[in-house]
Amino acid sequence: MTPSLEFDVLIIGSGLAGLTAALNLSDTHRVAVVTKRGLSDGSSAWAQGGIAAVLAEGDSFQSHVDDTLVAGAGLCDLEATRFTVEHAPAAVAWLQELGVPFSTEHGELHLTREGGHSHRRIVHATDATGAAVQATLLQRLKDTPSIAVFENHMLVDLITDRKLPGHSKVAASSRCHGAYILDEERCEVLTFRATHTVLATGGAGKVYLYTTNPDTATGDGIAAAWRAGCRVGNMEFIQFHPTCLYHPHAKSFLITEAVRGEGGRLLLPPSLGSHRFMPDHDPRAELAPRDVVARAIDFEMKKHGLDCVHLDISHQSPEFLHEHFPNILARCAELGIDITKEPIPVVPAAHYTCGGVVTDLSGHTDLQGLYAVGETTCTGLHGANRLASNSLVECMVFAQGAVAAIRSASTPERPAMPQWDESRVTDADEQVVISHNWDELRRFMWDYVGIVRTNKRLERAAHRITLLQREIHEFYSQFHVTRDLLELRNLVQVADLIVMSALMRRESRGLHFSRDYPDLLPEAKPTILTPPAR
Repeated sequence: MTPSLEFDVLIIGSGLAGLTAALNLSDTHRVAVVTKRGLSDGSSAWAQGGIAAVLAEGDSFQSHVDDTLVAGAGLCDLEATRFTVEHAPAAVAWLQELGVPFSTEHGELHLTREGGHSHRRIVHATDATGAAVQATLLQRLKDTPSIAVFENHMLVDLITDRKLPGHSKVAASSRCHGAYILDEERCEVLTFRATHTVLATGGAGKVYLYTTNPDTATGDGIAAAWRAGCRVGNMEFIQFHPTCLYHPHAKSFLITEAVRGEGGRLLLPPSLGSHRFMPDHDPRAELAPRDVVARAIDFEMKKHGLDCVHLDISHQSPEFLHEHFPNILARCAELGIDITKEPIPVVPAAHYTCGGVVTDLSGHTDLQGLYAVGETTCTGLHGANRLASNSLVECMVFAQGAVAAIRSASTPERPAMPQWDESRVTDADEQVVISHNWDELRRFMWDYVGIVRTNKRLERAAHRITLLQREIHEFYSQFHVTRDLLELRNLVQVADLIVMSALMRRESRGLHFSRDYPDLLPEAKPTILTPPAR
């Protein structure tokens, strides 16, 4: 029997949210960081645009709040929005202290502007902000030996009261005591015991066929928290980024919002006169919020039978493009696209999960000892649509809130921990079935639960999800767990939450657009789902 691993704080996820919490707790707590692949394989490192914070003369907290509320289509929580905006400058300062190489101009931070923002307030490191931030934090992590790192370790399930010996299975769980974690290299499930567990597992973009997210974005924390008895909120609001590079040899390559912020224009192909179409859809044109731009592109593609549209930034000088978008320029050049002379082919793709585990300003979930931070949460900040570059700052601000809560929390008695049941066998055809189910799920979610929805399509998706859940439950109950099986189990659970939430919302608001309910209801209400008693 493998002994339990014991820590004060177990952090599941190694993106900006998880590392912010780990680095700030390392001087007072024994911290473990668990990540299912490499430390830098999450979504944070993929973020191109930047971090929104009020730093420029003439800008104000109220302006940033107002822009966030407008983008969120009336559904943002005002307290959470103010909390984030007011703590954003300090979060940027913390990164500067750590040595993040932000872009500067005349000795000052260079601030760019993105869609939905009324001022230049986006701090960035050229067009690879997430990578620069992540590299800096990972170096600091390596210099902090008090943090134990477990790569290629994946969350199986949270350990709650219901899993403890002698606890009634019908009684509700009130506390999280750690988690079961799959050590992929040894094919062994380990028991991690911790006074505090922090979910920082990111979003669920891989539930869709086309996404800008890395392969790690399988909704692990959202699904595990739901199974443990936590509420989730606003899962119908999946943000589709308007501009993902369209090319047969490019996978999930995002063309940052900042390209449009610096004058990029969306055009129909030359066969249709290279018409600039965004002014036909919204007076803000290319600087409209992402949901507006994504729906406009979707409309034009369906209207004209197009595979993609074009994003043109070639009117800017080559020097400007080399300075501001070196990574996009280089990646496109590898594929034979010279963005200094020709437009970039783009399509919308699933980008950000605006809903998730319901938390307060300190990252508390419905279970004592369990916190959630970053994209895996529903803090109320994003409402029905996330404002560009509000995600990285949310990671830091709410991670710091969780740190403060953990520091002030009392330490309960540690109960005896049950080991994982290893009396399972592997099945020869398991991987084939999992692969087929994975493909089916992602395709019908794209077809039926995408940018524009109908009740009929949602009901079709719900029917298929029910069938998949039965099959996956059989595999999970009988066979040895693998990462593929666990990810599929989580994605199907998240898909179910998305569809349930979408069917409950009888209006069109923000990222959720329904042909059956095209109007906006007078009162904006969040969609909160509560797990059934188990």
